[in-house]
Amino acid sequence: MANDSGRPAAEQVWAELLEGNGRWQRDERESPHCSASAREAAVAGQAPAAMILSCADSRVPAELLFDQGVGDLFVTRTAGQVVDDAVAGTLAYGSGALGIGLLVVLGHSHCGAVKAALGVAAGGEEPFPPALASLVGAIVPVCEGADLPTAVDANVRRIVAQLTDQPGLAEAVADGRLTIVGARYDLETGGVVQV
Repeated sequence: MANDSGRPAAEQVWAELLEGNGRWQRDERESPHCSASAREAAVAGQAPAAMILSCADSRVPAELLFDQGVGDLFVTRTAGQVVDDAVAGTLAYGSGALGIGLLVVLGHSHCGAVKAALGVAAGGEEPFPPALASLVGAIVPVCEGADLPTAVDANVRRIVAQLTDQPGLAEAVADGRLTIVGARYDLETGGVVQV
């Protein structure tokens, strides 16, 4: 099923990403678009199937855990998936200029940024430097009274809600050109689940 742009619908792209994640979990990766010829073909332009906003954690490489290759994903990474103006602008570019119809907000188990926010919510000191304190502070409101797994999922849902109302994305969401999905990657199993 394709949308008006001729691209696969967001639901189909999400299903294909989950299939790729299944290959990753079973250690049966196909590693598509990872050759020199794929790299050369990508020079002419890009048409990624999905945007991924994920944590900067080195254990959460979106292209690997979804078994994708060069040009398949438009990935933005920040600690705790925190959205600032640069991230919002990047995602608006992906939706508007590149016509990407699926945005996955991908949290993960054992997230250090969420752990830090839980500490602050429990009365601990804010981290240093101030830029890190600001990042952690964005997560704190979903941490009060929560354990780490609950806070990770709540943070993902918070970001999905924030992006759904974000100028540059809200109109695309409202008219069905963009679907935003919240998900969590489990470090132990390698699995991705929707939250």
